Amino acid sequence: MKQITIQPLTAAHWSDAARIYEAGIATGNATFQTEAPSWEAWNKAHRPDCRLVALCEGEVAGWAALSSVSSRPVYAGVAEVSIYVDAAFRGQGVGNCLMKALIEESEREGVWTLQSGVFPENAASMRLHQKHGFRTIGLKEKIGKMHSVWRDVAMLERRSRVTGIDD
Repeated sequence: MKQITIQPLTAAHWSDAARIYEAGIATGNATFQTEAPSWEAWNKAHRPDCRLVALCEGEVAGWAALSSVSSRPVYAGVAEVSIYVDAAFRGQGVGNCLMKALIEESEREGVWTLQSGVFPENAASMRLHQKHGFRTIGLKEKIGKMHSVWRDVAMLERRSRVTGIDD
């Protein structure tokens, strides 16, 4: 197995990250998005912290980031997960390393709830989230159309065990 290194995702990684995002879009089971945004748009839509890239022997193998779910202060510790792995590196622990690091960084940054919307057909993503303590809290039925077909989205949630949510 190749060594996986996790580091902050920066603009310098975006061309590779966008390529991985586009490949995820092409599967039809990763997102409702139809194309990867520009770096500027992506940068604006995601938190400035909790942006990670996985490198395998210097090659970008995947990325993960958080976006805020609301601008209201009461939801400052709630964030939505995005995680994508290059097809050439799937099944090699990249997603696992990214999710573990994302959870650790999110907790350092005071995030108490991670949310994720996953197409139920994306079994690998469902397993990855469940492995890291996410639980399914519901199903948004026919929440959006993709290629003229209504799609469901499973809503997953993970509560931090270290940010004092149980106090």
